[in-house]
Amino acid sequence: MKILQILPELHEGGVERHVLWLSNGLVAGGHEVVVVSAGGKMERELRGAEHVRLPVHRKNPVTAAWAALRIARIAKARGVQLLHAHSRVPSWIAWWASRLSGIPWIATCHAFYSRNAGILPYRRASLLLCVSEAVRSYFAEIFPDAKFRVVYNGLPPTERVWRPDEGEAPRLLFVGRLVPKKGVDTLLHALSRSRDVPWNLDIVGDGPSMEPLRRMAARLGIADRVFFRGFQEEPERWMAGCSCFLFPSHQEGMGLVLMRAVQMGLPVLASDIPAVRELASSPEGLLPAGNAEGWRIALEDFLRTGTVGARFIAEKIPSIDAMVRSIEDVYAGIVRNGMEKATEAHRARFRRKK
Repeated sequence: MKILQILPELHEGGVERHVLWLSNGLVAGGHEVVVVSAGGKMERELRGAEHVRLPVHRKNPVTAAWAALRIARIAKARGVQLLHAHSRVPSWIAWWASRLSGIPWIATCHAFYSRNAGILPYRRASLLLCVSEAVRSYFAEIFPDAKFRVVYNGLPPTERVWRPDEGEAPRLLFVGRLVPKKGVDTLLHALSRSRDVPWNLDIVGDGPSMEPLRRMAARLGIADRVFFRGFQEEPERWMAGCSCFLFPSHQEGMGLVLMRAVQMGLPVLASDIPAVRELASSPEGLLPAGNAEGWRIALEDFLRTGTVGARFIAEKIPSIDAMVRSIEDVYAGIVRNGMEKATEAHRARFRRKK
């Protein structure tokens, strides 16, 4: 098959990693893949897929319409059979490019997007792929007539093994983009109430909340125990040496870093939100999102005993190959249906001419 993927950029992030692994897996399986994005450092990690750089990240109707026209022309010229959009602006572009080219399109719902006009194109997609049952349920309420398929993000194998550093104080770890919905402020408030026990917190990641969080740590009097490590090329190195992995998100489609932590066997303290429950054996031991006192109690219990209450099921996390095979099945069904419709339309035109 010939597939065209559209995503905003190819910088570091969960959506970017997903598209990179999916595209490389499809190419390895003999398919032709074109990736359209505004570019980024992860372009060099594409293995055999063609990359086309267009401003598909801009929330500008004129720019998006121009990009849709370019993509429609590219897709027709290369014999693309399916457009696959990732994120909201690319979904608008894929919808318009589909109308211009007659090529079907699908979208992956990676998160709980706001219920506003920005998600209207999802109603027009041939199918919505969802990264968790929680995301599928959310979109099914908005678009009850849409077709859905849940496919968990797959993970590549890792050579990293969890061996916590035996330092003077336990090393707690957060990995992720620093934005409000990740709940790092809850961690800081919780830990500020636990000064009588030894701990250090490593925060791996970057984002607009970094400086506000630095100021918060200073205001709470814990700046000397909170270390902002910034973006790291290999977060798994930090995960392998930490004492406990912290996942305080208020909302997630299905966090790749949480899946990796579960896969590596790390002790995990995580928020009780729908996507996290899907990986847990039961909600027991999950923590109330945004509740600093609940997190304080759980953190102090871990720091005292070295154990966590929640249990996760690593077997639920697919490999990259398994994810690619599931999405190949989706593609094949859409492409086959499109070919059947085109054949029927051709026959109808022939009958009219007769």
